Amino acid sequence: MNGTATWLERSVSRLRPGRKSPTQGEGDRADAAASPPRSTRERLDATLRQKDEALSPRALRRTLAELKAVIDPSVSEVEGGRRAKVLQGWYEAASPEERRDLWLLMSEIFVADPGKAKAAQAQFAAALGTPDEAVAEVNYRRATVSPRRRLLQRFSVYPEGIPFLVGMRAEMQSHLKTDKRLRALDVEMEYMFSTWFDVGFLDLRRISWDSPASLVEKLIKYEAVHDIQSWADVRNRLDSDRRCYGFFHPRLPGEPLIFVEVALVDAMADSIPPLLDESAAAADLDRATTAIFYSISNTQSGLRGVSFGDSLIKRVVETLKDEFPKLKTFATLSPIPGFRTWLGKNMATHLAHFDDRQRGELARAVGVDTPAPADVLAAIDKPLGLAPASPLRHLLLTAAARYLGSEMTDGKPADPVARFHLGNGARVERLNWAGDPSTKGLRQSYGLMVNYLYDLKRLDKHRALLAQGKVPISGDIENLLPRKKS
Repeated sequence: MNGTATWLERSVSRLRPGRKSPTQGEGDRADAAASPPRSTRERLDATLRQKDEALSPRALRRTLAELKAVIDPSVSEVEGGRRAKVLQGWYEAASPEERRDLWLLMSEIFVADPGKAKAAQAQFAAALGTPDEAVAEVNYRRATVSPRRRLLQRFSVYPEGIPFLVGMRAEMQSHLKTDKRLRALDVEMEYMFSTWFDVGFLDLRRISWDSPASLVEKLIKYEAVHDIQSWADVRNRLDSDRRCYGFFHPRLPGEPLIFVEVALVDAMADSIPPLLDESAAAADLDRATTAIFYSISNTQSGLRGVSFGDSLIKRVVETLKDEFPKLKTFATLSPIPGFRTWLGKNMATHLAHFDDRQRGELARAVGVDTPAPADVLAAIDKPLGLAPASPLRHLLLTAAARYLGSEMTDGKPADPVARFHLGNGARVERLNWAGDPSTKGLRQSYGLMVNYLYDLKRLDKHRALLAQGKVPISGDIENLLPRKKS
């Protein structure tokens, strides 16, 4: 190992979170901070540290040398992995600010050589249509690959390397909006993780009450849709009429990457409380015709952008069909997390779709001759008290149908849960009044929930419709949408 590596190995024992590095006092004389902050390359060329810079220029250069040593072409994969592991030790003892400096080095310095990339691109363009085209294309692709990718690969050599990188990317997420310099590293990590965590490398495993306690505890920790309140709650979700499945990766054997909770029932569920009722008797599996996916949770924020859901649902459906041949319907009971916020911003637009008769009924319900959007929003703030025939209840249902059935952002469904299920080929099947009367459900969607139906024979058709900007919806949802004026 070169001298830089030795420095880093010594640093592991000296650095602790919250402690200054050995050279951190070096720049204290430069109290006047430059504005804007210096780039990483400027800091590498400097002598003294400026205010708010974690690593001094000298320490930054040493760290860069150690990163380069990891991908030294003269060393083996094993040795490169060992050097990467030393860096991991330094990182785990470093302060958040020092970690950020490491991210910046990886993101800004380990880039493809622009000169070589430009030359290879010109050679590829000149070779088009000739026998040399294939070779030129390969050379061009190689020239555009950054050494950053090789650096990440070296971390994957040792067993703890991939979990370490996933954790690093998770820690980076909150910094991406405020520091665009980190974007290159984030995108590179997402690309590498998409390869390393391809569904072909994942194991589908059932999580049951008989699973190790440490694994069951992960359900409590990561459940993101309906909070788990107790061990009795967990046991209910893992009862005989329930199934829970997760995807697992060999390098994170005790960590489900994503998991889905399923209820086996005799009809499409319209409310979440009965499914979460700990005192309810287990359903008769001989009568079960419907599988309700009522909670899907991703567990690793460091794997953001890596898609598992589509494959998870397909694999679970196949598994359930093998175990329960009588199952005919596969659907969700899903929250509508963006609905209340969207309606608060778009109430005036929604009211514009009402005809004179509907406006009159709404005015009488609100108690104002010409209700403004704020008046209507105030009137629907406690939806559980609205009568079945109330115009305000009808307003909420039509607004939710419009939000789910036609509202798009950048060509995709505006609601994040809708985006997930519709992207997997489901359709918007049914709205459920008071489906989730909890505080969270009322806060998100006035208590409304939605069933997305997975019609196994029409998944591809539904995806094609969505690609055309058309949301697949049932007749019930279509009837709630405002009629187009002829």
